[in-house]
Amino acid sequence: MTRKFNIKTAIIASIFLVLSCNPDNAFNDLDTAKQAIKVQDITDHDGSPFSIDKYDASKARFNPGPGGGVMMQGFYWDVPAGGTWWDHVAGKVEDWSNAGIESIWLPPVSKAQGGATSMGYDPTDYFDFGDYNQNGTVETRFGSKSELIALINSAHNENMKVFADIVINHNSGGQLESNQYTGTNTWTDFTNVASGKFLRTQHDFHPNAIKNNDEGVFGGFPDLSHSVANVQDWLWKRADGVGKYYKNVIGFDGWRFDYVKGFGPWVVKEWNNHVGGFSVGELWDGNVDYLNWWANEANSSVFDFACYYKMNDAFDGNNLAILYDDMMWKRNPFKAVTFVTNHDTDEIWNKMLAYAYILTHEGYPTIFYRDYEEWLNKERLNNLIWIHNNKATGTTSILYADNDEYVARRNGYNGNPGLIVYLNNSNNWIERWVPTNWNNTQIKDFTGHSSWYPTTQGGGWVKIQCPPKSYSVWSPNI
Repeated sequence: MTRKFNIKTAIIASIFLVLSCNPDNAFNDLDTAKQAIKVQDITDHDGSPFSIDKYDASKARFNPGPGGGVMMQGFYWDVPAGGTWWDHVAGKVEDWSNAGIESIWLPPVSKAQGGATSMGYDPTDYFDFGDYNQNGTVETRFGSKSELIALINSAHNENMKVFADIVINHNSGGQLESNQYTGTNTWTDFTNVASGKFLRTQHDFHPNAIKNNDEGVFGGFPDLSHSVANVQDWLWKRADGVGKYYKNVIGFDGWRFDYVKGFGPWVVKEWNNHVGGFSVGELWDGNVDYLNWWANEANSSVFDFACYYKMNDAFDGNNLAILYDDMMWKRNPFKAVTFVTNHDTDEIWNKMLAYAYILTHEGYPTIFYRDYEEWLNKERLNNLIWIHNNKATGTTSILYADNDEYVARRNGYNGNPGLIVYLNNSNNWIERWVPTNWNNTQIKDFTGHSSWYPTTQGGGWVKIQCPPKSYSVWSPNI
């Protein structure tokens, strides 16, 4: 949830207009590539327009391929205010579906203390979706309840899922009351929320009659106590409570739980047991043991921060050998949600290498809105999404890694042949002999970066190549 300023945001803003006016340039040296990292890998090595395997735009609805689908983070920090965002995203749904996007993660949808300017992470009234005059506004920053439901319906019509960002660690925007547990006045009176639902007072926050604290407090906000019966009832037990109302009435298919370090994993487990749907927790920690423990205890997916930090060290630090290290997707791939950046953190410069990594490896990959719609080359991302959905199957075998090179094989599953991904962080074209699972088989680079069509030997070995500061993905030419 915490917004961290990153100097790259300012740099990007200053170069974006220049780059957008000349999207077909190819950047060859490291310094230039650093400056123009948002637009790269756009021409073949000979300067001609690339030819890549990509999605079929005539496909009207998302249809999961053998490799599954991809999640889109459908917002960024400080999206335009004015109540237009739900309609804006609704206008993207069909294109995202055609590109192979399976699901959309939306920001917190209910009224927050910041009213029309809030990104939703300071929730006041969980049942005000933009239809009550509260906190200085009727609509939320993103729009109205009817616009939200229309967006979700549009996604469902495209066979896509929509996930709600759920902020249940803390609340904001209550009235001042005399607190018997602290001996002070606290902003914990939420008995006058406009919806009239999930009324709460000092007894529903820490400290209270049951316990003084839980796992963590965020930003000095009143800390919601999930041990209190009233809180449990309204969050996940009641048929008209937050979870079931969001799912059964508003139409959400799953949940992104904000700041799960602030409460025990049993909370998410209880939510999932009572409400159901996909869930992923924001456990901001690079410790794989901790991530895996939390995912198992919560019976939930978790964002793979271990992978995120390793990719930053690998691609920006010229140390691809670090990709041998442990990550959540290696430990528990079906509970790992991988990502390159999000609304809180944007540290990786060599983003196309990072997307090539997560879209060819195990885990549930996430695309960031601004990377897709503004900063990177959309056709290249669409190609990687197509590769993920159609070729990225089976277990993963790392074939080679050093400072500049990384080669891994997806071993295929249920008749799908899998793939070999080759990442190159050097300034030169490179070649390497690698072992495949395919004997006497012609393969090709499905990114179009290489024009080679090699045939594997009887024992499966083959030589492949990769352009500088880029990637190639190889699979049988079928």
